[in-house]
Amino acid sequence: MRFILPLHVHQAQQKIYGKGDTLVTALDSVDISFEAGKFSAIMGPSGSGKSTLMHCMAGLDNLSSGKVFIGDTDLTELSEKELTLLRRSNIGFIFQSFNLVPTLNALENITLPIDLSGNKVDTDWVGQITEVVNLSDRLKHKPNELSGGQQQRVAVSRALASKPNIILLMSQQEILIQNR
Repeated sequence: MRFILPLHVHQAQQKIYGKGDTLVTALDSVDISFEAGKFSAIMGPSGSGKSTLMHCMAGLDNLSSGKVFIGDTDLTELSEKELTLLRRSNIGFIFQSFNLVPTLNALENITLPIDLSGNKVDTDWVGQITEVVNLSDRLKHKPNELSGGQQQRVAVSRALASKPNIILLMSQQEILIQNR
């Protein structure tokens, strides 16, 4: 399944956690669209629901109410298997913690999602990405042998390797500010 964006979150989306005295409304009345080919940023203070929104947009978390669409596909109507297939072919993630597999080297971490999907790795494309992010000479190193910045570049390369339609960068503002 490959999509051409836009991505829409609408119909008074809500995400609620807990019950009674511990009830937290993480998202309330969200109605937002992202245009194809455009860079968009979701900004706000810690605890304002940015990560929750992004997890819901990617189908990693379920909404309490509302809909999320990628193109004409309603993510809230998909099974877990369908969501997994959609994410594999359409969404690249760069998580706050880079989620690198410690027993794999940098190149294996970059290509892991493609390998898991059963697709063929475009080695030329991966080579171009790792060259641009200045990682080519560190591809055989395991995460514990890489600096924090190099681990970040592995995560970025992994997100780009499958040529996704959507890239979600989660909670990296301090890293982005640092690398200006």
